[in-house]
Amino acid sequence: MITVDRLTKKYGDKTAVSDLSFQINPGKVTGFLGPNGAGKSTTMRMIVGLDEPTDGRALVAGKRYAQLKHPLREVGALLDARAGHPGRSAYHHLLGMARSNGIPASRVSEVLDTVGLGEVAKKRIGSFSLGMGQRLGIAGALLGDPKVLLFDEPVNGLDPDGVRWVRELMRQLAAEGRTVFVSSHLMSEMQETADHVIVIGRGKVIADAPIEEVIASSSLNAVRVRTPQPDVLRRELLQLGMTVERSAGDAPDELMVVGGTLEEIGDLAFQHRVPVHELSLRKASLEQAYMELTAASVEYGTPSLSHVPDTHVTRATDHQEA
Repeated sequence: MITVDRLTKKYGDKTAVSDLSFQINPGKVTGFLGPNGAGKSTTMRMIVGLDEPTDGRALVAGKRYAQLKHPLREVGALLDARAGHPGRSAYHHLLGMARSNGIPASRVSEVLDTVGLGEVAKKRIGSFSLGMGQRLGIAGALLGDPKVLLFDEPVNGLDPDGVRWVRELMRQLAAEGRTVFVSSHLMSEMQETADHVIVIGRGKVIADAPIEEVIASSSLNAVRVRTPQPDVLRRELLQLGMTVERSAGDAPDELMVVGGTLEEIGDLAFQHRVPVHELSLRKASLEQAYMELTAASVEYGTPSLSHVPDTHVTRATDHQEA
């Protein structure tokens, strides 16, 4: 378990993390999301004792990281895939870590095989690609067989097969009852991996909830209705306080309804004898929910593509799925 209690970190006049409080529980994958500069990496560094909090505290199993006698046996972390000395081999890099924490040398070969680096164990890590460096960092996190694991952007540099492998590994570790805390900018991958997400912006918590709850909070969740009598159904839906939009262009018989369930809309159509040719749920993605949550917290915004000259952009209609 990881407990963050009113954690604050300031660098001069800049506040990187402001009064953060949350708890990461075992048995699930918890995603850590936020724009660049939101304070994710700073928070993780404070959890493992690399940065000293200005105020508050971060605990692992009820203790500060500095109080852990053999930290690698209790906490594994991948925060920087390029952290190893480039002149050392993968094997000796991990062997030094193992000896510092009383971990048997045999464990080094085990974790190298686990991450797929067994055949390059004697190669110098300075020659490794970014993806190989990520695998070595994951091996280091697993070295002490810890109950708590932190991964900062673990899929950077990995090919699709490697990304899938990391996803399966995270879920396996959580299924074993471990605490798994993962930051990432890949929303589609996080949607496939995480059970719970914590979203921060400008150093503050914006959301802390199960992933399905976060997605359900998006205003882009809607019910798509196709009917030859859209005006009649629209009038009745509006009277019940639902938000109803007419589709433009090629689908004049389509309505997008926010604030009602499939059952409510279907029953209403039946009561008023309105034929329905389609009734389906358009569910928002984690990326769409995340963009709504963090819209006011982006530190380094980019202009809309619609304002970029000489760029050909195919735009979806208001009611097409992005």
